[in-house]
Amino acid sequence: MRRREFLRQSGLASTALFVPAFLNQLQFGKLQQRRSGKILIVIQLSGGNDGLNTIVPYRNDLYYKFRPSLGIPPEQVLKVDADQGFNPALESLRSLYDDGLVTVLNSVGYPNPDRSHFRSMDIWHSASSSQEYWNTGWLGRYLDSNCAGCATPYHAIELDDYLSLALKGAQRTGFAMSEPAQLKRTTENRFLKAIGQQHPASEDHDHVAYLYKTMASTQSSANYLFEQSKVYASSVAYPQTPFGRDLKTVAELITADTDTKIYYVSLTGFDTHANQKVQQERLLKQYADGVNALVTDLKQQGLLQDTLILTFSEFGRRVSQNASNGTDHGTANNLFLIGGSLKKPGFFNEAPDLTTLDEEDLIYKLDFRSVYSTVLKQWLQADVPDILGSDFPALALLG
Repeated sequence: MRRREFLRQSGLASTALFVPAFLNQLQFGKLQQRRSGKILIVIQLSGGNDGLNTIVPYRNDLYYKFRPSLGIPPEQVLKVDADQGFNPALESLRSLYDDGLVTVLNSVGYPNPDRSHFRSMDIWHSASSSQEYWNTGWLGRYLDSNCAGCATPYHAIELDDYLSLALKGAQRTGFAMSEPAQLKRTTENRFLKAIGQQHPASEDHDHVAYLYKTMASTQSSANYLFEQSKVYASSVAYPQTPFGRDLKTVAELITADTDTKIYYVSLTGFDTHANQKVQQERLLKQYADGVNALVTDLKQQGLLQDTLILTFSEFGRRVSQNASNGTDHGTANNLFLIGGSLKKPGFFNEAPDLTTLDEEDLIYKLDFRSVYSTVLKQWLQADVPDILGSDFPALALLG
């Protein structure tokens, strides 16, 4: 059977398991459970979230000059210090902030920013410069780095039908699934089960043997994750949205001691060129309520100290509102770290400078790769230069 025909019939390309380097380390039906240790959850706000209306510089007159109708009135801002506060839709995040569980990094970006969704997301996923084009992601290269337990394909899981570049390595790759029960139902298709049970005898059929191994490992992983998903059923109230469902799945798998170190979740819809206020606040509330439920869940299970949540968006928005009561693609943005092991909860640095702009855009102050460097070195105990291509300075973020 041709490889393309197999993929067409199986519909399993989205599981991102077609990387042979780790397949021979799996024994079908004999996947073992281990404590993952430190856990990283990455949340991607896709579309370019407007950072200035997320963390609001409510004392800055220029903010209201640039945004005469879109700026959030001071009396509505959830104030946390003399200059900045949260969007009113982020009340659930504000409560975590008050508990010392949130670090806000302002003006995060990179040199020579790109305002294309696809290109900027590739830069954030790969951790390349804006002049380089890499086909592997920063977390995929972490998987390539012989990290402990990385031989299992589900060491890094994305809650989606397709795998992001961030989790694609040269030798090892993460595992994409929308939810464990659906994945198991897919792999139990009679055609797929028959493929997985075949054992080609001839070494002349390398491609066919490769596909058989892939199918067997996919079925093993599906069975393992499905069984793990039944170990713990959360009683915490999550938002009744796909994003809330994904975070609940993450909490249940973590509590079940699933052998997964990295979870990747996305919330889409932040490309707010027109009528931004209602759309952004709806999404921010989903984000804040979902993360609050996740943190509550992990805290109840005694797992919050070993969990770090990183939230980013591919770019911010223009400082000035447009004629459609929205904002266009911008540059630097805020980034959140959430967890029980933060070294400097609160605001890590000052509010964005609205007096000095570059073509009407914010100028970045923190390189996002320094955040990655910190997470890799201090949280995942990885060798940063081998993964990022350079030893970006770590920040005093984690205890």
